[in-house]
Amino acid sequence: MSRILEILAPAINLIPEVEKPIKKILPFRSRAMWTAIVILIYLVASQIPLFGVVSNAGADPFYWLRVILASNRGTIMELGISPTVTAGMVMQLLVGAQILNIDQNDPVQRSLYEGSQKLLGLIIAFFEAVAYVWSGMYGDIEKVGYGNALLIVLQLTFAGIIVILLDDLLSKGHGLGNSAISVFIAINICETIIWKSFSPITYPIPGFEKEQYEGAILNLFHSLFAIDNKFVALQNAFYRSHLPNLASLISTALIFIVVVYFQGFKVDIALKNDRVRGAIQSYPIKLFYTSNMPIILQSALISNLYFFSQILYRNFNGNFIVGLLGKWSIPEAGGSHMVPVGGLVYYLSPPHGMIEVISDPLHTILYVVFILTTCALFSKTWIQVSGSSVKDVAKQLKEQGMGLVGSRDSGLKSHLKRYIPIAATFGGLCIGALSVVADFIGVIGSGTGILLAVNIVYGYFEQFKREKEQGTLTF
Repeated sequence: MSRILEILAPAINLIPEVEKPIKKILPFRSRAMWTAIVILIYLVASQIPLFGVVSNAGADPFYWLRVILASNRGTIMELGISPTVTAGMVMQLLVGAQILNIDQNDPVQRSLYEGSQKLLGLIIAFFEAVAYVWSGMYGDIEKVGYGNALLIVLQLTFAGIIVILLDDLLSKGHGLGNSAISVFIAINICETIIWKSFSPITYPIPGFEKEQYEGAILNLFHSLFAIDNKFVALQNAFYRSHLPNLASLISTALIFIVVVYFQGFKVDIALKNDRVRGAIQSYPIKLFYTSNMPIILQSALISNLYFFSQILYRNFNGNFIVGLLGKWSIPEAGGSHMVPVGGLVYYLSPPHGMIEVISDPLHTILYVVFILTTCALFSKTWIQVSGSSVKDVAKQLKEQGMGLVGSRDSGLKSHLKRYIPIAATFGGLCIGALSVVADFIGVIGSGTGILLAVNIVYGYFEQFKREKEQGTLTF
């Protein structure tokens, strides 16, 4: 075990944690209840405004990150899952690079590893909170006051502790799924879809006398009653450009169905159990072998590039090098975020609708190549640092006493090598392609968000089905 974790042990022991349940598997009703409580706490926290904020106006510099970080601007959930996710990725990279040597079968080492991840998440939450306040996101530091600035930092840090504890609650087996992080992402995205479908807020639309509802479904009925020409009413409901429309809603449902269909693509490898004579079971290798990780890493990369480009453009918008990196503007129709209109970030951003896809082919080609390449590379790299490579899987199966049917131990590794690298690379490519298609056809939210939500929800469906087959779905 790494000496670093032993040194951190006293500090790790001070971090609160959730005890494991007494029973190995709790009744389904109990787990569903705790999951509902976790979701309720997250939704409430996402609506509680930060105390001490002077100004929250202007373009949101973290708009592009909020989908994958399940955060809500101006609330105590401002940081979202960012500290926890960042801490988890850093720890996995340290283990994958063998800087930290952890034996996951040793309960003491595993406990120290999990505790150090929580400690790192808490430290990241604190420094992110300080950076947010110092950058002027909540108003000029002199207007906010040092007392209120300290209160904002404490609120955000405390919210980080709450997220860590909620994640610990589900990962220890008290709730459904393995992590609250996935629940928060899915809830945030699903909430956006529902809001964009039924939002009662009205906005003025050019060419129409009356204001229109933001919600696509609500606007359909309103248009049919308020507009005499029913053809114009349907055209507006399906294709209006400044607000969510029915075409976007149908596209979202279509992508949902396609992703679920691709989830069924897998290769089953027949394995024998050396400890139980005649026992044979299958080991599935899915097309989406690395699940959501390629698109999450790619989104985090491009979102951070957007963020730094915006900051540079605001302060040095006349600089030639800064202009090459990216030029930004706020849409004429208004909005809480800036959009790229030139430079590198423009060509790495998704085209807005099929008209822009056709009218600017260079933008389209560069964007598609960038997404597909980065997703494939991230997916292939992730299996090396996350313990899911051919070598790691073969070692895990061997420790469990599993072997390839009709072959010796050496045959298992070579057999896995035929499928895992291809599934990782091609699966990442497919994830990127689906994200591109989703952005092109104009889904609600973003292609990345829809893919994340579908994969997470489908994972819960698989867990429900698996527990039902194993007879552990007790109420």
